Amino acid sequence: MSEIIDKLLDSAQVWQASQQKRQTRTDAAATGFHLLDEYLPGAGWPRGAMIECLIPHCGIGELQLILPVLRKLTREGLTAFWIDAPHIPYAPALARAEVDIAHIVQVHTQSREDQLWTLENCLRSSTTGLVMVWLDSIKRSEIRRIQLAAEAGDSLCILFRDTSHAQEHSPAALRLKLAPEDGWKLQTDILKRRGGWPVADLKLSIPPVVDLPRSRTAEIIQGPWSQRQD
Repeated sequence: MSEIIDKLLDSAQVWQASQQKRQTRTDAAATGFHLLDEYLPGAGWPRGAMIECLIPHCGIGELQLILPVLRKLTREGLTAFWIDAPHIPYAPALARAEVDIAHIVQVHTQSREDQLWTLENCLRSSTTGLVMVWLDSIKRSEIRRIQLAAEAGDSLCILFRDTSHAQEHSPAALRLKLAPEDGWKLQTDILKRRGGWPVADLKLSIPPVVDLPRSRTAEIIQGPWSQRQD
């Protein structure tokens, strides 16, 4: 019987009364995007919970979505961990965005067990404000393990995965599906949230990293590699 219950909990098919308190509490970190906050319980990123951001590929503006809370937490002296990020964080850009880079820690792991161990311990630390991790294949039981660690540390945990996992069940407290839109916008579908139904097609305005019209980017990104070779 215990095994059956564990499987149901892992597949997120059972409503748990013990989680109702977290669903209605106001302990959340504002995302910095008012339109998104309107639809999130507590009007922000849920603390002590795991958040899934499903993206078609890296670089669509997903870090711009995280930037306001990253700036807030690091300036409060809390550490933000980047675990197995696909690219090295560009420190000058983060500093210019008023992120306290003294509280940014990048971690590269060597194996799945190493990755999960690192993730769990970062989440359980009292000095942690945010943990971001990039991974694809992960078991539901592992997601649940991460969720429990986030609850224990009361910190934010953001898991970046490929959009192809959107149809899978997940114990994550919040699931967002992101897609790029023209005009510095990010289409955001809320696939799962506590205490509410899914919400589709939110258009979030993402501030550009560089304050320059897109029409002028072609004037800048030029080089011999773009010239036709006959």
